[in-house]
Amino acid sequence: MDIYLYVEADTPLHRLDPRAKMLMLLALLLMAVAVDHPVLPGGLFLLVLVLAHVGRAWRSLRRVRTLLFIIGVFSTVTWSLFARGETPLFGPVQVEALLYGIGTGFKLVSTIAGSVVFLATTKNEEIATGLIRIGVPYPVAFAFSTALRLVPTFVGAGVTIIQAQKSRGLDVESGGFFQRLRKHLPLMVPVFAAAIRSTNQLAMALEAKGFGARPVRTYYLHLEFRPADWITAATGAALVVTALYLRLFSDALRIPGLIR
Repeated sequence: MDIYLYVEADTPLHRLDPRAKMLMLLALLLMAVAVDHPVLPGGLFLLVLVLAHVGRAWRSLRRVRTLLFIIGVFSTVTWSLFARGETPLFGPVQVEALLYGIGTGFKLVSTIAGSVVFLATTKNEEIATGLIRIGVPYPVAFAFSTALRLVPTFVGAGVTIIQAQKSRGLDVESGGFFQRLRKHLPLMVPVFAAAIRSTNQLAMALEAKGFGARPVRTYYLHLEFRPADWITAATGAALVVTALYLRLFSDALRIPGLIR
């Protein structure tokens, strides 16, 4: 079972420098939260779908499609009910509140989908090296890359444990949602035990290899900006500035009459 989001391919997104992709991801996150109107977040979601097609990341997006659907629908419904506006639509929902709810749903979905596309087109070691090259301390970059590596490992361990229990006759699929949740909870004990054992082994391996003994390190992966990377980085920087302007100084794409 493939538990990692990264997709091995040779696409324009894969060939970009990870630092340029990080800047574009930051721009996507800031643009998504810059305004309340759903037009911009919806357009960003369409852009993420285009990038997923270019980077051949559909397989990774399909694996989180249920999560994206649930988060999008739940956020839209929740904020449509709790936000307030001036134009009644139906029942307790106003037009402004519905627009805000749709915009919030697109914000969350586009940011999560964009992050998935980033992980699907960027290797873990490229992320770590890119963080170091932009000035992040090595221990912090190492911890971040290790977290990205261990999360799929723990998920895989959980899937293996559940499949092993099913092969022994344990029924975890019948019943309602809460019944199935109650059946899965005892299976988390061996997952946590495996996680503690793995982290302990990792800590001993780092100590045995003298982690942090030398302040100056050498790296196998060397990064170098090419013209496409400079264009991507410049575009990302322009989008970051635009997002900050829209959020702090502009009333464009705001929802008139919205009361949050």
